[in-house]
Amino acid sequence: MLSEFVPLLAAAGGAISTEGMAKPDLHLIDWSIMAIYLAFVLGIGFALKKYMNSAEDFFLSGRSIPGWVCGLAFISANLGAQELIGMAASGAEYGVMTTHFYWVGAIPAMVFLGVFMMPMYYGSKAKSVPEYLKMRYNEPTRVFNSVSFAFMTVASSGISMHALADLMHALLGWDYSLCLIGTSVIVLAYVLKGGLSSAIYNEVLQFFMIVFGIAPLAYIALKNVGGWDGLVAKLQASEQGQGALHSWAQTGGTENPMGVPWYGILFGLGFVLSFGYWTTNFAEVQRALAANSMGAARRTPIIGAIPKMLFPAVVILPGLIAYALTSDPAPGYSIPTKLNDAGATVYNYNQVLPSMIFHYFPNGLLGLALTALMASFMSGMAANVTAFNTVWTYDLYKTMKPDQTDKQLLSMGKYATIFGIIASMGFALVASKYNNIMSILQLVFGFVNAPLFATFLLGMFTKRSNSTGSFWGLVVGTTAAVVFHGMSIAAGNPPGVKGGWIASEIVFPKEMSQNFWIAIVAFSVTFIVNAVLSLVTKREKSDDELRGLVYSLTPKHRDENETWILRPAVLGSFVMVAVIVLNYIFW
Repeated sequence: MLSEFVPLLAAAGGAISTEGMAKPDLHLIDWSIMAIYLAFVLGIGFALKKYMNSAEDFFLSGRSIPGWVCGLAFISANLGAQELIGMAASGAEYGVMTTHFYWVGAIPAMVFLGVFMMPMYYGSKAKSVPEYLKMRYNEPTRVFNSVSFAFMTVASSGISMHALADLMHALLGWDYSLCLIGTSVIVLAYVLKGGLSSAIYNEVLQFFMIVFGIAPLAYIALKNVGGWDGLVAKLQASEQGQGALHSWAQTGGTENPMGVPWYGILFGLGFVLSFGYWTTNFAEVQRALAANSMGAARRTPIIGAIPKMLFPAVVILPGLIAYALTSDPAPGYSIPTKLNDAGATVYNYNQVLPSMIFHYFPNGLLGLALTALMASFMSGMAANVTAFNTVWTYDLYKTMKPDQTDKQLLSMGKYATIFGIIASMGFALVASKYNNIMSILQLVFGFVNAPLFATFLLGMFTKRSNSTGSFWGLVVGTTAAVVFHGMSIAAGNPPGVKGGWIASEIVFPKEMSQNFWIAIVAFSVTFIVNAVLSLVTKREKSDDELRGLVYSLTPKHRDENETWILRPAVLGSFVMVAVIVLNYIFW
C-alpha cells in the first residue's frame, strides 16, 4: 500500500484545503485566458438559441449532431472533478492500480454499449433511458427509475458545483457562496439558451481545454524526474514504490491498496459498476442519442473509449510522479499534508493535482490549467443538468400531464433546468459537509446503477422478462443493497453513514471494497428476483411489441456502406485489443 492513512480514492468533490500549498500568483494573462473561455461558453449557448424551436431540439439536439462530436461530448461529460482531482490523487496513493477505473471499469462497457445496446436505444426512438424502460416494461418501472435517476443527477451536479466553488474559494480566496452562485449562473445560461446542443458543443470545447491545460503537466513533470526510467528508478527505491508500478500483480487476495481480490475487481467494478454506469446512465447515453444516424450513435461510445483509454497518462501519471518526488525530497516538492481526526499529520491527496500545477507551471500555462479545471467541473454539471431536465419533462411531468403540447414541454424543460440548478446548489451545500465524496458517489452508483443494469440486461437480451419481475426486482435489489450497507463496514470506520448502522457483521479492509460488494449484492438480487418472477408469471408482450426493444428481435443495422474501420464491431475490436495489451504491459 502507498498509504495507510486515507480511504481509497481522494474525493473529487471534497473540501480542498490549502495547508502546505501556496496560493498561485495569477497575472493578467491568466485572468485573460479564464475570461476568454467563459465568453466562449456563453457565446455558444446564445449562438445556438435560434435552433431551439422544439422540445426535441432542446432535449436531443434534433438528433443532428455528427458522430465525432457526440463521441467527444460522450467522454467529456464524464471528464469532471472525479477524473482530474480524484484520479490524480489516486495515482499518488494507489499507483497504477488506479488504471482499473479505465481499462477494466470503463472501456469494455463503452464498447458493449456501442455494439449491442445502442441499436435498441436509438432504434426505439426513446428520448430517455426511463422512457425505454416504459416501452420495454411498464409505467411503474419507469417511474421508479426516473425518481432515483433524477436524484442521482442532481446529487452529481451538486458535487461538481461544490468542488469548483470550493477550489476557487481555497486557491483564489473568493467567497464560497459567490463562487457557487457564479458557476451555477454560467451553466444555467448556456444550457437554458442552447439546450443539449449547447452542452454538447461546450463539452467538446471543455475536452480540448482539459487536454491542453492538464496534459503538459505530465510531460513537464516526467521530464523533470528523468523520464519514465527515472520515475521507475525512484519508485523502485522503496518496497511501497515498487508496488505502485503494477495493476494486477498483488490482487491474489485483499492485501493490496484497494483491498479487493482480482475477482472482486472484475465482477464488482469491471462488470456491475462499470456496465451499470456506462450503459444505463442517461447523462452519457443522451450524447449518443443526439447523433445524426444509427451508425454514428453506435460509434459514439467507442470513439469516446479511445481518448478514455489514454487518459491515465494525463491524470494518473502526475500522481505517480508526486509520490516519487515526495519519497525523494531533493527536488523540493512533497505532497501537501493535513491533520486527520486523530491529530496526526497525513498526506492530503486531494491537493496533488493543484500543488503539482503550481509547482511546475509558469504564468499563462497556469491560467490555462486553472481554466481546464473550471471546464472539468462545468462539464460534469452541464451533463447532469441536461439529463435531469429531460428525465423530469418526459418521464415525470409528461406522465402526469400526457396532453401537453410541444411548446409546453419545451417550457417545462427550461423550468426543470432552473429547478435542477437550484436543487444542485442545495446538494452542493450538503456535499460540503463530507470529506470523502468519492466513496459516497460509488455507494450511490451501487444503489442506483447496479440494480438498473440487471434490469436492462434481462430486458434487452431476453424476451421472457416482464413488468412484474422488473419492478419488484428493482425494489428488492435496491432494498437488499441498503440492508447490506447497514450490515457491513470498512475497517476503522464508526457505525453510521458509512455502514454498520444495523450491525457491523461484515468488515471490509477498505471503503471501496465495501462499495464493490454492495454493488454485487444489488445486481445479483435484482437479477435473480427479476428472472424468477418473470418465469413464474405470464409473459405480457408479444414479439411484435418487443421488436426494436429486445436484441434478438431488433433489425440489425447494416453498415456495409461504411468504411470498414468505422464499423462498430471492427472499431470496438481494435479498442479491446489495445486495452488488453495495456493491462499486460502494466501487469
